[in-house]
Amino acid sequence: MAQLLGLDLGTTGAKTLVIDDRGEVLATHTEGYPLYQPEQGWSEQNPEEWWKATLKALKSVLAKGEVDKSSIRGIGLSGQMHGSVFLDEENRVIRNPILWNDTRTSEQCREIEDTIGEDKLLNLVGNPALEGFTAPKVLWLKEKEPENYEKLETLLLPKDYIVYRLTGRLVTEKSDAAGTLLYDVRNQEWSEEICEALDIDPEILPEVLDSEDVVANVKPGIANEIGLPSDLKVVAGGADNACSAVGNGVTEEGLFLVSIGSSGVVLAHSASMETNDENRIHYFNHSVSGKWYLMGVMLSAGLSLRWFRDNFARLETQTGDLTGTNPYEFLNSEAKQVPAGSEGLVFLPYLSGERTPHQNAKARGVFFGISGTHDKRHFVRSILEGVTFGLQDSLELIKDMGIEPTQIRVTGGGAQSALWRKIQADIFGQEVVATKVDEGPAYGAALLAGVGSGTYKSINNAVDRCVTISSYDQPDSKNQKVYSELYSIYRSLYTSLENDYEKLSDYSRGRRQISG
Repeated sequence: MAQLLGLDLGTTGAKTLVIDDRGEVLATHTEGYPLYQPEQGWSEQNPEEWWKATLKALKSVLAKGEVDKSSIRGIGLSGQMHGSVFLDEENRVIRNPILWNDTRTSEQCREIEDTIGEDKLLNLVGNPALEGFTAPKVLWLKEKEPENYEKLETLLLPKDYIVYRLTGRLVTEKSDAAGTLLYDVRNQEWSEEICEALDIDPEILPEVLDSEDVVANVKPGIANEIGLPSDLKVVAGGADNACSAVGNGVTEEGLFLVSIGSSGVVLAHSASMETNDENRIHYFNHSVSGKWYLMGVMLSAGLSLRWFRDNFARLETQTGDLTGTNPYEFLNSEAKQVPAGSEGLVFLPYLSGERTPHQNAKARGVFFGISGTHDKRHFVRSILEGVTFGLQDSLELIKDMGIEPTQIRVTGGGAQSALWRKIQADIFGQEVVATKVDEGPAYGAALLAGVGSGTYKSINNAVDRCVTISSYDQPDSKNQKVYSELYSIYRSLYTSLENDYEKLSDYSRGRRQISG
């Protein structure tokens, strides 16, 4: 029986899994690595730490019980989108990559809009110029670190750097290329017009493959070191959201995916590309060849709960360390004691700015309505609710485009919590379902490896064979009413605070200059 490897290079760690050809997960392992924030709003990582974590994760997962190394036919890769891996002529990393959640490039985004025009940008690349995308990062390097820009020979996305280390080939694939703001998502090719307008040499851009294409066999030395077959096929894979869609079977019209990982995503499969006038929903190429997906993104979804855990839940964390229990289980148990609506406590999850729908890097998090009756339990539940309200913003935008969900599938950390799944059903006002496997991106990458290695005939064939529903959550009409009223307050708060966010940003910048 064939076995397949999936690797997801996420923001917090490299997650690996092995599945059999029926889609059963045989083993998983995750190796973490640090996130560096040298200045406020900056977010970077070290590719060498990615690589070391990848090797450790692969060795560890292959050492587990039901894994048969000789039966592994392919490995597919998934990874965080938009990050900029700058390589010199000898394919050495020039500086730490600037990540998807970095907000330093506001000036470069305005430069792109002024140079190209918002309408033309939308027509060519299906997206506005936002700080998270890759093209503004290239311009930032060019303008702020010209000595490093002079060395730039190749631009890769994060997972593609791991593909390079595994195979020696410098390539990307359509779903990740689509997140650079340099790729014509409609015609599926690098945009010479964009590159020329921004004075970016198109020669730095790698060859673009389909997600299921075989890049090469893994290099013999690496295969020997890890213990993999010498003829193991490395498949191009996809961006984390595209792979998550595949891993959750969102490969047909009407299927929506709501993902709560570090970031939050609302994704809808689309057989065509019809951009929206307000330019607030992203269009990207799907891992399914010739298809697209619409997507709204919030920057601090699971990161909001993690921030709270790290700073205000030390008792839960210490207890978890002593008992071997995930501290999030304690937090969920506490939040469950609070009624829907957190008794009037509202959380705005803008810890790192926000993408959809506000496109405002200067927005910041808020707890609104704090009273003397609120305690830690209320704060935890309000975070779960506030993140879900942020996802509802994206869901409403997609529905406004005339695309109605026939089913909403949930994944990520938010899908592992029964309470959070129920909150999503109540706020969305619709049944939500979870699939049997919650390792969406890595699982989708493994399915793509199966297609590339010939284990499955197509992506849809892989989905039909492997993806099954494990849980159903129905909305409660009483809670729906509470959340409907609270959601209107949630939405009005951003409008009320928008000008103050600008003032706060100016204040913070001034304080940094004084302290510097």
